[in-house]
Amino acid sequence: MKEKIILIGGGGHCKSVIDVIEQQNSFVIAGIVDKKELVGTKVLGYEVIGCDDDLAELFQKYKNALVTVGQIKSNEVRVKLFTKLKAIGYNLPAIISPLAYVSQHATVDEGSVVMHHALINASANVGKNCIINTKALIEHDVTVGDNCHISTAAILNGGVVVKENSFIGSNSVSKEYITIDGFIKAGSVVK
Repeated sequence: MKEKIILIGGGGHCKSVIDVIEQQNSFVIAGIVDKKELVGTKVLGYEVIGCDDDLAELFQKYKNALVTVGQIKSNEVRVKLFTKLKAIGYNLPAIISPLAYVSQHATVDEGSVVMHHALINASANVGKNCIINTKALIEHDVTVGDNCHISTAAILNGGVVVKENSFIGSNSVSKEYITIDGFIKAGSVVK
C-alpha cells in the first residue's frame, strides 16, 4: 500500500508537483495545506484539508509532507515551511519525476523535487528543499546548495557550485566550474 503525503502550498507550483507525484506513483496525495480561507476548496481534485496552524495536528495522521510553494523573488516561505515541517517530525521525501533522468551516481536530498525532463548527471549533488524545474540540466560534478530553485531549462555546466538560497532563472546558462550565489535572471549567461 502506498504511503500518504500532504502538500504544503496550493498554487501553480503545487499543480506541477501533483502531476509529478501522480506520474511517479509512489505516494497517495492525502490533501493540501494552504491559507485558512481556502480550506474545503480543491486543487486538481485534491482537497485543501488545513492551514499552516494545523500542521502539528495533521502529523498525527500523515507522516510525509512536501513544500509545494514556488520560489521566484524569495525562498523565505519555502525555508520557513521546510524548517517547521522538520521540527514537527515530518518525513520530507525527495520527489523525482519518472520522466526526469537522475544518474545513479548523483544525489538529491530530502524535500527536493525534480520535475519532468530535468537531467541530473553523474557526481552531481542537489541539497535539501530544492526545485529542479522542468528541463533543467544539472551537469556532472555540480553542487546545488539547500533551498535553491533551478528554473525551467536552466543549464548548469560541469563543476558549478550554486550556493544555498540561490535562484537560477529560466533559460540561463552557466560557464563550467564557477560559483553562483544569489539571483540569476532568466536568459542570463553566467561567466
